[in-house]
Amino acid sequence: MNLNQLHYFAVLARLQHYTKASEELGITQPSLSHAVNALEKEVGTRFFEKQGRNVVLTKYGKFFLQYVEEALQVLEMGVQKTREMTGQAEGLVELAYIYTQGSEFVPQLAGDFMRTYEELKIKFRFTVGNTYEVIQGLKEEKYDIVFCSMLDGEPSIEFIPVGTEKLVLVVPKGHSLADKKIVDLEQVAAYPQIYFTKNSGLRPVVDRLFENAHLTPRIAYEIEEDGSMAGLVAQNFGIAVMPDIPVLKQLNVDVLDIRSPEQRRYIYMARIKDRYQTPMVKRFTEFVKRRQL
Repeated sequence: MNLNQLHYFAVLARLQHYTKASEELGITQPSLSHAVNALEKEVGTRFFEKQGRNVVLTKYGKFFLQYVEEALQVLEMGVQKTREMTGQAEGLVELAYIYTQGSEFVPQLAGDFMRTYEELKIKFRFTVGNTYEVIQGLKEEKYDIVFCSMLDGEPSIEFIPVGTEKLVLVVPKGHSLADKKIVDLEQVAAYPQIYFTKNSGLRPVVDRLFENAHLTPRIAYEIEEDGSMAGLVAQNFGIAVMPDIPVLKQLNVDVLDIRSPEQRRYIYMARIKDRYQTPMVKRFTEFVKRRQL
């Protein structure tokens, strides 16, 4: 059974005449007869019977026609949706990104892209997670592009730097360090830390920061997401080395610089090397690259 046979069957059922159906389909009448006969043989029943010069559906042909029409309709819908997702003038971009990029960077980037190409029909699908989660989703083809930290040991993935985040020390209001504008890591290491979990892309960044200073942080709590980390600091659960994210301005915390050299983490646009990109995804990828030049 193939798609042509089902299409031929549906047209013949509608026109009830082999000659008219073959003309509409642009095939010979013997080809149409052969296709219908093969379909009947495969299913094991008769779909048509003669009625004068015409043919009419049998009881079983009428029953089968319901499913054929439904299948062809669903297939046509799939073709249309796929064209919408992958066309030149319209398409879907599936993005995933880490938590710190959700309040400003990605929304602004997507908004600027849509405003730049107002003539196009652009759709975005957004997902948030930690670096390991979004990279795994990228490899499973759930996402077209992700914005995250770099992961070692991923040779199939292209990491393109697109931004940086300044790392700062966040302390609760009234903390003994709160009156200082800048601190040394030795001062930081003396206090209980709220630290990133091991599946956070920022964990190795902060680990290296302390390792390079030959210091061991006092980890009191571990958490994955930056906003929650800041909330715990505000409630005096500890202090934290974390990105200078917008939500810090809304919380009962003080933000201190860490002494030179200035500490930053890079944000990367990641994609699978040599994987096919739809025209819209490719256009968005190039748009992001140009913004970083």
